[in-house]
Amino acid sequence: MERKLKLIWDFRGPAASKTAEHHEIHLKEYIISEKLSMNLTGYQDINEMHSIAFMVVVDSEMKAIRDALKPHRGQLYEE
Repeated sequence: MERKLKLIWDFRGPAASKTAEHHEIHLKEYIISEKLSMNLTGYQDINEMHSIAFMVVVDSEMKAIRDALKPHRGQLYEE
């Protein structure tokens, strides 16, 4: 079983939550257009001025996705 990675985009400021929520829409569109094997996305409010959007990918697809979408950071994903 391939390891899974969580690619993360950070958004800051008073509109961070709405921006992260909207960014997730684009991540879902990318998954469909590229026919990726994983389809796990989401967004989360860290606090009132910091939110994230994320996408979980398998290790073998990570480099291509990273280069195309330029996430701010990543971490191992544990279910």
